[in-house]
Amino acid sequence: MRVLLTGHQGYLGTVMAPVLTAAGHEVVGLDAGLFADCVLGPAPADPPGHRVDLRDVTAEHVAGVDAVIHLAALSNDPLGSLAPDLTYDINHHASVRLARLARDAGVRRFLYASTCSVYGAAGGDDLVAEDAPLRPVTPYAESKVRVEDDLHALADGDFTPVFMRNATAFGYSPRLRADIVLNNLVGHALLSGEVLVLSDGTPWRPLVHAADIARAFTAALTAPREAVHDRAFNIGSEINNVTVAEIAEQVAEAVSGAKVVITGENGADPRSYRVDFSRFRAAIPGFDCEWTVKQGALELADAYREFGLTREAFEQRFTRLAVLRAASDAGAVDDTLRWRR
Repeated sequence: MRVLLTGHQGYLGTVMAPVLTAAGHEVVGLDAGLFADCVLGPAPADPPGHRVDLRDVTAEHVAGVDAVIHLAALSNDPLGSLAPDLTYDINHHASVRLARLARDAGVRRFLYASTCSVYGAAGGDDLVAEDAPLRPVTPYAESKVRVEDDLHALADGDFTPVFMRNATAFGYSPRLRADIVLNNLVGHALLSGEVLVLSDGTPWRPLVHAADIARAFTAALTAPREAVHDRAFNIGSEINNVTVAEIAEQVAEAVSGAKVVITGENGADPRSYRVDFSRFRAAIPGFDCEWTVKQGALELADAYREFGLTREAFEQRFTRLAVLRAASDAGAVDDTLRWRR
C-alpha cells in the first residue's frame, strides 16, 4: 500500500515511518520541517517526502496514494493556547482540506491522529469510552473535535475516515519531545535530581508509547473496512491509566536518587480522565499495547544518558514552543509559522 504520512519528521512520525515500511508499505512523507532538526541520538533515515506546509497541500501530493495517515499538527496545549487562530487554521481547516483532496483523488482510507484529550473535563473514576461526551478544554483538543465532525461528514462508500484518539504519548523517538509528561519528568529527574510536578498530582492521565501508536495505526491501515469505517478508537491500554503522582513515582524508581517534588503551584488540572481502550482491541483481534509507563521511564532514562541530554537541549531544542519562538526570533518563520523564503 502507498501511504502518505504527514508529520513524518515529527516525534510520532519518526517512529511510525519505519514500522510502516517494515510492514511492507511504501511510505511517502509530508512535513513542513519545523522540527526536523530536533534530533537526539543518530539522525533518523526518513522516507522520501514533500517539504511543504500542511496549508499548502495540493492534489498532486495525494495523487496515487492508497491511504493517508495524518499526524501533522501544532501539537500541544501551551502552543495551541498561545496561537489559537493558527491552531484552528492548521489543525482544523488544513486537515479537513487535506481529507477532501484525498477523497477526491481516490484515497480510500484516512487515519486521523486525534486525542484522548477530547474528553478533557470528564473527571471521575469511571472509564471513558468513545461514546462519552466530549469536553475539550484547550484549543488543541477543540480543533481535534472539529476535524472528527467534518471527516464524519466526508465518509462514504469509497472513503473511510478513522479517528485514532491517542492517549498521551511517551517514549524515546530520534526526534524527541520533552514537553509531554513522562518524557518531561524523566528529563527533570536526570538533570536536576527532582521529579517536579507543578499540579497537585491527582489528575488521571492515560499514556501510550509512541511505538504502540505506530503499531496501532499500522494495524488500522489494513483492518477490514467494516471494522473501522467512520469510527473513533481510543488508543492505549488500561494499565497505563495513571495519576500524575503515580507517573512521578515511576520516574523516581527509574532514575536512581531522584526525589518526587509535588508543588501544587498550578493548582488542580481540569483535564482528568481514565480511558477504556477495549473497542480497538475488539476491532483488531490480537492487538494490545506492549509498553508500560515503568518500561518507558527506564527506556527514556537510558536514552537520555546514552545520547548526552543537556539542560539547554531539554529546555530549548526538544520543547515545541521554545523551538518555534527561537525560529521566530531568528526571522526564520513569519508570524503565521511559515518559513521565510
